[in-house]
Amino acid sequence: MKFGVIRFPGSCDEVDALLAAQRVGEAVILWHQDTDLQGVDAVIVPGGFSYGDYLRVGAIARFAPIMGEVERFARHGGLVLGICNGFQVLCEAGLLPGALLPNTSLRFTCRQIELNVVNAGTKWTAACATGEALSIPAKHQTGRYWAPDPVLDVLEAEGQVVLRYATGNGFNGSARDIAGVSNHAGNVVGLMPHPEHAVDPLTGSDDGLKLFRSAALVAA
Repeated sequence: MKFGVIRFPGSCDEVDALLAAQRVGEAVILWHQDTDLQGVDAVIVPGGFSYGDYLRVGAIARFAPIMGEVERFARHGGLVLGICNGFQVLCEAGLLPGALLPNTSLRFTCRQIELNVVNAGTKWTAACATGEALSIPAKHQTGRYWAPDPVLDVLEAEGQVVLRYATGNGFNGSARDIAGVSNHAGNVVGLMPHPEHAVDPLTGSDDGLKLFRSAALVAA
């Protein structure tokens, strides 16, 4: 299993994502200006502040040369995970539905939160159980998931709501407490919390490692 982790100007969590992926397979950094995915089996679009979050979060990164390859990779069934800023980039690229808006508090918040796995049938949650609780940190100011109610109804009906903030943990005002969604095929997933920061019991939780193990499991 070979993961590729994209590095944009302003990325700040690509190293943690790389180290997390290396716990279950091989992993390499993919430079934003390149167009070679280096034969990876899965792509991780990491957290941070790509291109300084200028214009709109994820809006400039969406046009990076590497993203053209990621879009083709995803549309042919390749595994893609967007974490925090990466989730924003994937929404801007049209690979995931909805948008990420500023938190209702308009404040940056960093805290350990509990998530519930809504759909364990995606390529990135296959090692989880539906209803399972995951303890993973979240840190963002623009992480409020939004989509029109008719779109949300479709996402719920089609199983594209993958992760939900547990009761009392939805600090950002996300519609229906949605923390992560997938595309229709389930090979592309985005979430605002940071699984790469929860891969060792010494940090308080290794629940995030289950997402990386899921990708390795389905790619085996």
